[in-house]
Amino acid sequence: MSRSLGGLVPLSRTMVLGLVRDRTAVFFMLIFPLMFLVLFGALFQDTSVSRSPIAQVGDVELLEELPADYRADLDKVVELRRAADLDEALKQVRDGDVAGAIWQDGTTIEVRYSEADGVRAGTVRSVVQTLVESANLAATGQPPTYTIAMDTVEDDSVKPIQFLAPGLLGWAVAMGGAFLSALTLVSMRKTRLLRRLWLAPVRPWAVVAGRVGVTLGLAVVQTAVFLGVAVIPFYGLQLSGSWWLSIPLVLCGSLAFMSIGLIIGAVTKTEEAANGILQVTIMPMAFLSGSFFPADVMPSWLSTIAQVMPLKHLNEALMAVLSRDDSWGTALPVMGGLLLFTAVCTAIAAKLFRWDSA
Repeated sequence: MSRSLGGLVPLSRTMVLGLVRDRTAVFFMLIFPLMFLVLFGALFQDTSVSRSPIAQVGDVELLEELPADYRADLDKVVELRRAADLDEALKQVRDGDVAGAIWQDGTTIEVRYSEADGVRAGTVRSVVQTLVESANLAATGQPPTYTIAMDTVEDDSVKPIQFLAPGLLGWAVAMGGAFLSALTLVSMRKTRLLRRLWLAPVRPWAVVAGRVGVTLGLAVVQTAVFLGVAVIPFYGLQLSGSWWLSIPLVLCGSLAFMSIGLIIGAVTKTEEAANGILQVTIMPMAFLSGSFFPADVMPSWLSTIAQVMPLKHLNEALMAVLSRDDSWGTALPVMGGLLLFTAVCTAIAAKLFRWDSA
C-alpha cells in the first residue's frame, strides 16, 4: 500500500506534465471552449427568438377578443399559460419556467420578462407587442385602445451571458472529461504503457486516482477561467449567492463525462477513432442540451431525447445556481444523478477494458 501511495504523486505529476506539453489537448480542452464564450458573449448582447411560453394572469380582455386568425398567429409564436396570481407568474419568469408574464390593468397590458435569457426575452418584447397591437387595430378599425407597458423582472444590467456562460461551461467540462480520459487510455494502450504499469509495483487504483485527480483539477481550472472571463464588465455575468455550488456540480459532471470517455477509450484502438466517436457523441449532445442556444426552441421530440443526456441536466443545474440563486434543492438531485451515471458507465468501461490492443 505504501509503495502504491508513493507512486501516486509522481504518476499524477507525469500526467499533468504530459497534458501541459500536449498543446493540442490544451487548445481543445480549454482555449477552444473559451473561444465560444468570448464569441457568443459578444454576439448575443442583444437577440431575439420566435417562440416562448408566457404566463397570463387573470383575463386579458384584448387577448380574449382577438379575431380567430390573429389568435392562431399568436399561438404559433407564444404559448399562453394560466397563472394563479401575479406573484406566481413573476416567480415563473425569474426561475426561467416561462419567458414572460402578461396581465391587464385597466386599458394597459402589463408585460414582464427576464433578460437572463435574451433570446426568449426578444419574443416578449417584439412578437407579443406587434401581434397584439396590430390585431387590436385590425379588429376595431381605430388606433389601438390599449397600450402595452413592458419591463424586466431584473434590473437593466442583466445580460444574455447569464444563459451563455453556464451552458458553455457545461460543454467545456464535457469536452475535458470525455476527451482526456478516452484519448489518454487509447494512447497508453497503444504505446503499451498500460502493460508496463500493470507489471510495475503500482496498484491499478493509483493509476485511476491519478487520472481522476488530473481531470478534476482541469475542471476546476476551466470553471475559474470561464467565470473569471464572464464576470468582466464587458460580458457582465452576475453571479448569484449560490454560485459556489457550480464547483461540486462541475466535479460531478467531469466524472460523468470521464466515464463516457473510458467506454470510448476501451472500445477504440487509435486516437483518430476515439476522436471521431467523441465528436459525434459530445457535439450533438451539446446542441441538444442547450449549450449554445435555448433548448426550448427545439421540436418536442428532440427535447424528449435531450432529457436522457447528462449534459442537459448539468447545464440546467449550472444555470440555476449561477444565475437564478437556486441552492442545494436543485443541485443535489443533479449531482446524485451524475454520480449514478458515472457508476453505471464506469462499470461498463471496466467490462470492456483491456490492457493492450491485441
